[in-house]
Order: sequence, then structure tokens, then C-alpha cells
Amino acid sequence: MNMEPLNIATTAQLKALIEQRDISHIKVGVFDIDGIMRGKYMSRDKFLSALEKGFGFCDVVLGWDSNDQLLDNLKFTGWHTGYGDAPVKLLPTTTRELPMEENTLLVMGEFADNAATICPRATLGRVLQRATEMGFTVSSGFEFEFFVFNETPESVREKNYQNLQSMAPGHFGYSMLRTSVHADFYQGLLTLCEQMDIPIESLHEETGPGVMEAALCYSDAMAAADRAALFKTFAKVYAQYHDRMATFMARWSPDWPGQSGHIHISIRDKQGHPVFHDADNKANMSTTMRAFVAGQQQFMPQLLAMVAPTVNSYSRLIPGFWAPTDASWGIENRTCALRVIPGEPDSQRVEYRIAGADANPYLALAAAIASGLAGIEQDLSPSEPVTGNAYEEDFPPSLALPTTLWDASQQFRKSAVAQDWFGTNFVEHFAATREWEEREFRRHITDWEMQRYFEII
Repeated sequence: MNMEPLNIATTAQLKALIEQRDISHIKVGVFDIDGIMRGKYMSRDKFLSALEKGFGFCDVVLGWDSNDQLLDNLKFTGWHTGYGDAPVKLLPTTTRELPMEENTLLVMGEFADNAATICPRATLGRVLQRATEMGFTVSSGFEFEFFVFNETPESVREKNYQNLQSMAPGHFGYSMLRTSVHADFYQGLLTLCEQMDIPIESLHEETGPGVMEAALCYSDAMAAADRAALFKTFAKVYAQYHDRMATFMARWSPDWPGQSGHIHISIRDKQGHPVFHDADNKANMSTTMRAFVAGQQQFMPQLLAMVAPTVNSYSRLIPGFWAPTDASWGIENRTCALRVIPGEPDSQRVEYRIAGADANPYLALAAAIASGLAGIEQDLSPSEPVTGNAYEEDFPPSLALPTTLWDASQQFRKSAVAQDWFGTNFVEHFAATREWEEREFRRHITDWEMQRYFEII
């Protein structure tokens, strides 16, 4: 199969490709509030009609959780609305090959009309449109850590998710041995991602049993989010296709560090000139970059639910596990929530390190960009950069991060910045989904509680 991206730019080009290949069915998909891809096969005639007019997708996908449980606290959809169809527009420029399915294409969609107000991709789109109005274009790149197991969906359930066999044992970060012994898996994933226009800049063994890190190539912000969301989906598809499983949970075991989803961000002006770089200032930070970092720092506690969206997310955000616990920033300091990376004009950037691998890429990126742009709008100044171990620093209460999903969702619900940048509908809907998630967790009794309290208390 051709390794080059399809580069479909117009509806006419996509129609011509379908006719040329005589494709009978096309796979279409949208990403829900949790960053999970939901989709279906569509016949050629139905697809060609939807390409022009859009199509209806049952809005239950905007009203259930990651376990398909219906939320009881939403305004947008529910039993009270009858779960009607939400309009979706198809996006020809997102067309990709599906290498594991013969003569099949994947085309992404985005919720439209009123549903766009709560659609993750459309929400990022509104943030980027506002950036354009401010005279900026944003580029981004994602890094994901993920664990791979010699398990199947059936075996993990039979084992009740206990005593899982990792693809490789022990600590062996940046191992040439592991990447050579398991070269078929690594090379296969690299090839699949090239074929699907999800180019990987680097892929290596991380420290831990069967854990990998993939750095996706830098691109404009929306393309970066599309690639990140697709990477998470099809890395899991690829693993299961080869009788393995990949997880992007924030932290799957108390014995190992959590899994990050770091985001690198840079900005250019209307003329295409980088705006973060000023060689006359410390760490080459321009005044615009300082304001951007200040906004990210100041509003991080308020927007944390968008980048730490699960109950499990907060198991990662603990001292000493390469995940920050305060809205800190530093220059080339990986103990901080924000890492400024000095360089040449084209490489000067900020790394948003607070995000975990479990985040919805569209929403995590929207939060990271919106908070920074709000800092520019408000001409904010950051605190002094951390020069040592951020875990040992004393930060003001205003920079303390919420420690539970419930607290994060309450701060998000009350945030004026969230209302301003994402809209009232999105804030209400997203906060409600996170409150549901935390409430579902409290309904269950953990193994830890049984072992600790059953006999003794």
C-alpha cells in the first residue's frame, strides 16, 4: 500500500477516489466527550449523500459514558429529549486509508449546529478560530506513554484485570534490546501510522514493563489533535489485532509511574513569524510567551478537568512520579507542570506536562491553548520559574491543583475563563459528565476497601 497520505482537499476529490477504487462502504467516525471514537460503515450511496448534506447520528453518544451508561444529569440529551439524531458534517480533509481493511477508507465527522457547542473537536475549532482573530496560528505535537500487554479483551476479563502479563518485563528505558526483539510490533505500528497519516517522530521503550512512548510529529493544532485521537484509537486496534492490548489509562498500577500525554505548543503571527522567541530575554522568552505561560499557569487549576478527566487521572498526579501537583513552570525543568524549552525561533515552545494519556486530545489541547491565549489577552505575568525540584517548592493556594475529579469539575463549572472560551453549553455539559463519572466511582467498593475494612473495622 502507498505510504503517502491521501491529501484529500475537497469533496470532489473524495468522490472521485471512491469511484476510482469502486469502494462499496466507507467507515465514518466521530469522537465523543471522552475522546472515544464512535462510528459505523456507510454504504457508498448513503455516504455520498451525507458528504453533501451531512447525516444524523443518535445523540446518545453525547449522553452516555465510556461504558455506554446513560447519564441522568444532562440538559442536552436524555430520556427527556427522546435521544434524537444530532447533525454531523463529514470532513473530506480527514480521509485516511484503513490498511487492515481491504479497500476501505476512514472519514472523520464533527457534530454540527447546536451539537457543535458540546462537540470536542468543534470546541477546539472555536478556540483556534479565536486565536486566528487574535492574529495567531498555533502548532502542536503530542507525546503519549502507553503500556502493552500480552492479553486480549477476553483474557483481561477472565483475570478480572489482575496479574496481567506485560509485553516485556522490568525496567529498561530506551532499550535497544526490547525494540529489536519486538521489532515486528514496533515496525508494524510505525508503518500503520505512516499509512494513516499519523506520522511518528520517535518511538521507544520507556521505563517500566511493556511501556512505550510515541512522539507524534508536530503540525498545525487541529491536525495534531486529529492525529493524537486517531493514534490512541488505532494503537489499541493494532495491538488487539496482534493478540495484545494497549492501555492509555493515566495509571494502571500502583507500582509504576503514570502515563503522560504531554503537549508541545508554539505560535506564529499572521506573517508566519514565531512569537515565542526573543534572543534578548532570559531563555529566549518573548513577552508574548511569558504572558502565554502565565495564562496556562494561572488558569490550570480551573481547567484541570479537561486534561485530567477521569477518576484514575488523579492517581497519577502525586509527588515523585513525573507528574506535577501544582501549576508550576520552569525552564527545561521536567518536575514542573509547564516546561519552557528554549531554542531557535522555530523550536522555542512550551510543553504542557500536566496532561495524561487518558485525556481527550481535543479538549486537553483546547484547554492548553485557551488558557495561554487568555494570558495574552489579560497581559498576565507568571511567577518566578522553578529552578530545582518543584515537588519541594511552596506554592500559593491559587496554584494548587484539585486533587479529585469532583473538585476539578466544580472549579471548571465556576470558571469565567472556561465560560468565555468554551461557551456556557459546553461548560455545563462537560462539568455534568465529570460529576457523573465521579458519582459512578463512589457507587463501587474497591478491593482496597474490602481488604482494609471488612474484618477490622
